[in-house]
Amino acid sequence: MSPESTSNCTKALDGLHGVHVVPHSPFAYKQITEHGDFSSTCESSAIEANQLFLMQRAWQQRPACLRPIKCSLHGDEHLLETVANVLTSLPFIALGLQAPRKNLNTKLYANSLIGVGIASSMYHSSRGNLRRYLRWADYTMIATATVCLSRALREENPKLLMAASALILPVQPLMVSAVHTGMMEVAFAKRALKDPNLRMAHNVHKVSSLLGGVLFIADDFFPRTPFLHAAWHLAAAVGVGTCNKLLE
Repeated sequence: MSPESTSNCTKALDGLHGVHVVPHSPFAYKQITEHGDFSSTCESSAIEANQLFLMQRAWQQRPACLRPIKCSLHGDEHLLETVANVLTSLPFIALGLQAPRKNLNTKLYANSLIGVGIASSMYHSSRGNLRRYLRWADYTMIATATVCLSRALREENPKLLMAASALILPVQPLMVSAVHTGMMEVAFAKRALKDPNLRMAHNVHKVSSLLGGVLFIADDFFPRTPFLHAAWHLAAAVGVGTCNKLLE
């Protein structure tokens, strides 16, 4: 229909009672609008679903330090191995009793070492489902000890770091242990450079820490190797004993 015919038709219909003609139908406009909203909604949903998929994939590929603690119910199945692991946990209690207690921070650290020895002994002597919870307690106490040592060596640690450590510690104790152990290693090296009396202790500490790291990784890859975990206990105890020199 031509524009002129449309104009004439409109004028003719306007003369009828109760009839009002508009240039464009509101129903057609509404249908187009609704179709546009539907397409926009579908597109937004697809984008959100894609973003959620990418986030889930990134979370599944996170490093081991950000993953929950997995405890195998196997291990310590041999009585002699259980006895060895419990006996090699006791030196941490002795180190905690002998650690300097000059102020509140050093007292907290000393008590945390005692807690490490107790938690480790309970874990290695446990069996069944209780073992899962005691393994978490074992890792958590180790992380707590590293935080307490870091605080005892350097009281001016950033408050934000300490607050974040306390918040993350129950969930990711291994990550907290790694951060504060690294801070302790730096502090130990700096002190040893300034104080000749600490150099021998620092050398022993470096060797024991290196050996302990190797044994810890080996124990993770070969969990059924007998007495490997007990050897790690001893190497770690030597390293902790040298750290006590920093607090004297």
